[in-house]
Amino acid sequence: MRIASVNVNGIRATHRRGFADWMASRDCDVLTLQEVRCTVADLPEDAFGGYHAVYDPGSISGRNGVAILTRRPVAAVRTWGADVVVRSPGEPATWVPSDDPGTLARGISRYATEGRYIEADLADVPLTVATLYLPKGGLPEHLQRPGRMREAPDGGAKYRRKMHFLDAFARQLDRARRTARANGREFLLTGDLNIAHTRQDVAAWRRSQQAEGFLPEERDWISRQLSPRRLVDVVRRLHPDADGPYTWWSWLGQAYAKDAGWRIDYHLASPGLARRAVCAEVDRERRGVRLSDHAPVVVDYDL
Repeated sequence: MRIASVNVNGIRATHRRGFADWMASRDCDVLTLQEVRCTVADLPEDAFGGYHAVYDPGSISGRNGVAILTRRPVAAVRTWGADVVVRSPGEPATWVPSDDPGTLARGISRYATEGRYIEADLADVPLTVATLYLPKGGLPEHLQRPGRMREAPDGGAKYRRKMHFLDAFARQLDRARRTARANGREFLLTGDLNIAHTRQDVAAWRRSQQAEGFLPEERDWISRQLSPRRLVDVVRRLHPDADGPYTWWSWLGQAYAKDAGWRIDYHLASPGLARRAVCAEVDRERRGVRLSDHAPVVVDYDL
């Protein structure tokens, strides 16, 4: 089973760069998307190719939005309480209520309408697939230096919001993982976590140690989600000694040409599923064209 995670950074823009051709050539069984950034009314006709799709666009126009694409309709789909869009090939999109997510972890409901998380039970294999677009965040106040930041100092507001999200999501993730196991399902979290875990995951790690996305407390959060009995970083398991493979590069300067990137897009799998991962690749470009500032992370599982 081939599963890919892609931050498309706008579904309409990535289609103009050849996303439909990439989908056809990669022939994935499951695709998870982040930053779809499109209202239902504005979705291109071929936005999701020939796949069945469940999509949470969120309530903020032009931002966020996560989707899961599958060959067959999913058995169940859950958000943190928001309704979801269901779209079958050749059919109009329809809104349906999310299946019961159970009791939500403390603090997570604050983000329920932002289009950041969706999970689905696949119909053909005992697997729950989730996709996440984690807030980018910012710097804590003591690291904010006017004149050395692209954005205006905010007193650490974005940093505090990200740390609150991480705290709440850790509890929710643990519930989702345990629920899947109790139901006889493996669990896979994919998506853009906006955190690089180790020195291997940032090309310029020395000068990035005080950058958002590579702060010690963010990296520690990733470490606490991973263990041989909880979740396994599939790409790192298959590429233990590699720098990267990086999944995001700035549009600015020569970052892409020099492969000066960050690995911030993940497959985090339950241990049984992780053991079945046989191949992991990052698709930097399609016929010389970048689909997004992120690259697809494609993993084959022996299921």
